[in-house]
Amino acid sequence: MDWRAVTFDWNRVRAFLVTAEEGSLSAAARALGLAQPTLGRQVEALERELGVALFERTGRGLLLTPAGHDLLGHARAMGDGAGALALSAAGQTDALDGEVAVSVSDIDAVCLLPPILERLHATHPGIRVEIVVDNLLSDLRRQEADIAIRNVRPTEGDLVATRLRDAAARFYAASTLLERLGRPEVPAGFAGAPCVEIDRTGAARALLAARGFPVEAMRFPWRTSHFVTGWELVRRGMAIGVVDDRIGDAEPGVERILPALDPVPFPVWLTAHRDMRRSRRLRAVWDSLAEGLS
Repeated sequence: MDWRAVTFDWNRVRAFLVTAEEGSLSAAARALGLAQPTLGRQVEALERELGVALFERTGRGLLLTPAGHDLLGHARAMGDGAGALALSAAGQTDALDGEVAVSVSDIDAVCLLPPILERLHATHPGIRVEIVVDNLLSDLRRQEADIAIRNVRPTEGDLVATRLRDAAARFYAASTLLERLGRPEVPAGFAGAPCVEIDRTGAARALLAARGFPVEAMRFPWRTSHFVTGWELVRRGMAIGVVDDRIGDAEPGVERILPALDPVPFPVWLTAHRDMRRSRRLRAVWDSLAEGLS
């Protein structure tokens, strides 16, 4: 192939790819950090360049046309290639100074990460860490982050991961709330107690029910997927909530409810693209995170 004849604008292809994956221009614009009109113009420019319609505009968002479906796989291959090129180029340098993006949940970013970053900065002051707060899974292959702290093992073949530890979450309440409830000594005594749900899946209710709590008789006036907000409700005595015991046990004025209850186990994985090993800067941040979180 004569590569000099290829004139595709990668920004337009990326705009199409992310819009297809996100399902709407507004969500894609947020993912890429662009204004929605700018993104829309990039998609329209690609459609004119290719001479095909890539999306059908409907009242519920965007749907891929047959041509869009046909081209999506090629766009993903281009995206993977662009990411691999950038990762490989970054891995060629032995310089320690520079930026590393670390993806982490909001509550770990607030409660666990700062002392680790403080020690890292004392040792490597030239490394600038961008903290990507994301309670979902950042896409390392698209360079949304360089390193991710996850609670699930990655399945992508071009990622490397280390299981740092098997952590435990427990149910906590403020001492003031436990006093108001009369300090129950068995799960049944928490009938009527307020709880915060951690998402729309009913996970918190299921965890409580599995430990014998009378879920149908308890109250759930709060729900959030923002873990820091949920933890603040617990700290203020407004609800019972579940959190990593390294965070919960360190919080003054908050106690485990029924300390003998079985904990909620979950793994802590450190994940990066396999080319991370070729960069001294990424390895330095990886090693600091591994030491601090293990």
